[in-house]
Amino acid sequence: MPDPAALKNSPHVAYLWNDAEAPSDPVDALVYRSNILGADQRITNTGGGNTSSKVKQKDPLTGEEVDVLWVKGSGGDLRTSKRENFASLSMASLEQLKASYEARSDTGLKTPAEDEQVANYRHCTFDLNPRASSIDTPLHAFLPARHVDHMHPNAVIAVAASKNNQELTQTIWGGRLGWVPWMRPGFELGLLMHEEQKKNPRLEGLLMAAHGLINWHDDARACYDLSLDLIDTAARYIADHDKHEQTFGGAKYRTPGLDEREALLVQVLPWLRGRVSQQQRFIGTVDDRESVLQFVNSHDAARLAELGTSCPDHFLRTKIKPLYVDWDPASGDVDVLKQRLDEGLERYRADYRSYYEACKKPDSPAMRDPNPTVVLIPGLGLIAWGKNKSESRVTAEFYCCAVEVMRGAEAIDAYVGLPQQEAFDIEYWALEEAKLQRMPAEKPLARRVVVVVGAGSGIGRAVAEKLAAQGGHIVSADMKLEAAQETADDLTAAYGQGIGVAGTGVSGCGPATAAAANITDTVSLAGLIKHAVLAYGGIDHLVVTAGVFVPQDPATGQVTPQQWQLTFDVNVRGSYNAVWEMKPVFDAQGLEGSVVLTTSVNAVVAKKGSVAYDCSKAAADHLVRELAVEMSPTVRVNAIAPATVVAGSTMFPRQRVLASLAKYGIEHDAENGKTEDLRNRLAQFYAERTLTHNPIRPEDQAEAAWFLLSDASSRTTGQIIHVDGGLADAFLR
Repeated sequence: MPDPAALKNSPHVAYLWNDAEAPSDPVDALVYRSNILGADQRITNTGGGNTSSKVKQKDPLTGEEVDVLWVKGSGGDLRTSKRENFASLSMASLEQLKASYEARSDTGLKTPAEDEQVANYRHCTFDLNPRASSIDTPLHAFLPARHVDHMHPNAVIAVAASKNNQELTQTIWGGRLGWVPWMRPGFELGLLMHEEQKKNPRLEGLLMAAHGLINWHDDARACYDLSLDLIDTAARYIADHDKHEQTFGGAKYRTPGLDEREALLVQVLPWLRGRVSQQQRFIGTVDDRESVLQFVNSHDAARLAELGTSCPDHFLRTKIKPLYVDWDPASGDVDVLKQRLDEGLERYRADYRSYYEACKKPDSPAMRDPNPTVVLIPGLGLIAWGKNKSESRVTAEFYCCAVEVMRGAEAIDAYVGLPQQEAFDIEYWALEEAKLQRMPAEKPLARRVVVVVGAGSGIGRAVAEKLAAQGGHIVSADMKLEAAQETADDLTAAYGQGIGVAGTGVSGCGPATAAAANITDTVSLAGLIKHAVLAYGGIDHLVVTAGVFVPQDPATGQVTPQQWQLTFDVNVRGSYNAVWEMKPVFDAQGLEGSVVLTTSVNAVVAKKGSVAYDCSKAAADHLVRELAVEMSPTVRVNAIAPATVVAGSTMFPRQRVLASLAKYGIEHDAENGKTEDLRNRLAQFYAERTLTHNPIRPEDQAEAAWFLLSDASSRTTGQIIHVDGGLADAFLR
């Protein structure tokens, strides 16, 4: 039996079982076991692997105790799964399904009958559990043990992806593990595993060639201990054969310093994003952990990258292979890198089309996007692309796992990838296509990156919240970093962190990230752009809500030169700076984008006491039209023009509210009145001057900004929408 004490000291696995925390309920214990297995990415990748327990439960109709298979449901992730993420099926019904399948199929062959059986899993559901069953259900159902773990450990897959994996299984584990050849998961593989177990009842598990590990036990904790022990055994064997500095044939290129690396990435990422987003936009993740850099810098990287990945879970994300670009980072020549990338992308797309044409069948789905989802660049690391940040991070994680698999396989033998036809049959599997078709429609701003300047409060925060709800990836920027961070944290909590990977800069971010930004300072804006590009790969949209109101002397009405300068610096030049500094990113991508600036109805209404502000907003109105010309044809530039928005605005601190209330003769308690009550009183006064008599809220501005940013206004540029409740004085003449 495995020694838990030894496993707790292992550098290869994290032993997390705690009897004091393990639930007594068998289903809850399965969830617990799954969570702690999934918590260690060396044991299984995100969304990969599954666990099961056969539990005695009362049939809700007969009251009799029956065997029920609880197994991780389709699409779940072990680390985060809860009870509702597990399917429950009647074992008696599954046995009947097995008998009906055996009568219809040719033993040892993949037949249409196998895929048709998946729909029948629903007829085996126990107690109306709505969770869909995994395709791996037969692997768990037909092994007789009460508890089964199927993991995708890097160390074990390294053995499974080795040229002589069957012989290595015996060498490494002796008679503890049996072996089964590569076979797509389903009924045939489940039946084959059962036959292997029946032939040798002493087996503790099976190595699944090119796939992973499955093992079993009649005790839940013992099953967990066994999983870790089998993985640790493989990892120790690989460590004993490690080639150290000669791993992957040794270093061919060196890694530049972090600052140089990031500077190169900022130049390359938007350009590359535009190239790979020809059919659909992608969000990027950079991963430059040490193990990745060692791989991409090595002599063997080109050869191994061409072989693709082995484990099916890996290449469903990373595609049949990555794009490797042979470029010397010591040169620092970005133009040469772009040329190599262009040539590589052209070859990659041609190779992918050839792969599809050679392997397709009459009923195969149409060819998918032929662009790579993983790009490997010496000195810089890997760049992963996905429909959102979470997916690109997981794609990066999977290829990092593939690197570890190749490292182990090359140490003990020679790495081999799956044959192309087998890979194709997984990638274009009818069941996988059906899963893709069942996915909910993407939100309107999915795959888009939006920089919101002024997102820390007021209109900017409302805009960030609105755009995040529409699926956008938000770069929350503000003069006050802590305010920007609070917005980003709230959006991340609302829309999901995803699974993190180590990487350059802010690659670990989720659907929102925060940065400090001063729009009057181009150096600060360069830092903001760097942050956005390293986080997501590029920028699609820009919203500027930052502004300043500097009150003139109430007694004399004087506006000092410094007040004029500050007002125009922020309200006019600041908006220009933000757009113009981002123009190279927009140009490099070549993708359609949009900009929304914030002016004011004061731009067309002459008022006493705000001469500098009003003049600056009039200039900002015309700036919108000028920038619309300059940024055409790919980037649209429009603006929202609010009337006075008091709620949540940093331009209305208590003292300004009190001054305004006094100016308009509005009754108020200056000493004891709560600031929020005073603001509401002022807001209602402004509202009564409009045709709708409703206070203007930040959310109203966000709705207009969203319209101007969205495809609904795709033929609109150079326009300014007044969101003022109907302020007649602002009607244009």
